[in-house]
Amino acid sequence: MRGRPRTKLRRLGLAAILLLLIQAAVGMVVNLYVAIPIRHPGAHPSGYFGGSLRSVIWAITHGAPALAVHAALGVALVFIVIGIAINALRLRKRVGIVVWSTIAASVVIGAGFNGASFLDFNDSTSSLIMALLAFAAVACYSVVMFLLAGAPPSSE
Repeated sequence: MRGRPRTKLRRLGLAAILLLLIQAAVGMVVNLYVAIPIRHPGAHPSGYFGGSLRSVIWAITHGAPALAVHAALGVALVFIVIGIAINALRLRKRVGIVVWSTIAASVVIGAGFNGASFLDFNDSTSSLIMALLAFAAVACYSVVMFLLAGAPPSSE
């Protein structure tokens, strides 16, 4: 029974890495082949959060298929990475795993905010930051996987 939290976290970490790579690939397709209209619900909002929420909902429900998949997967990833950070907290005495999982969750959430900003304002800098943060999250989860591989089962 002692190995279960580690096993679950390893599986979640691998899933996060794979989903982040898929998300980045779909993001490249969106970047190269999808034109975001200048005017859509949520574009150029006076209030960031309300406008961004409308932009993301618009992207999922009315955007091009690649954009809809990218936005929906981004929303799902936010919940997944928060779940991973919570599961990491269950590994007592493994502070490094908790820290790297929390950093990864933070950069994924940051990537999501930049994705929403890209939808809102159509600024390429937001797209670049989103991609770089996604790659940073893959790096963080790679460290988590490395630490989990070396973690003795008795440390739980």
